[in-house]
Amino acid sequence: MDKAIQLKVRKDLNHRQQLTVIKLKGNLISKGYTEIIHIMDQDDEFHINSFETAAEKKNDVHQYITAFINSENLCDTVSLT
Repeated sequence: MDKAIQLKVRKDLNHRQQLTVIKLKGNLISKGYTEIIHIMDQDDEFHINSFETAAEKKNDVHQYITAFINSENLCDTVSLT
């Protein structure tokens, strides 16, 4: 069974933040956690990026995303929802 994961991403990003968010999403795909990431508006401030991953990978994905956010200093930019 697939498990959906959602990221809340701030819309107003500087160039470095934009590139780093793109890197995160590319890494999620290249590591085999997902094949596609869907993007939709939440409101004027945030996008929701969602994707499905295998249930057995869910904890690994959460750990990877949390570590990436912390190492790239994106705490005010991206969050798991």
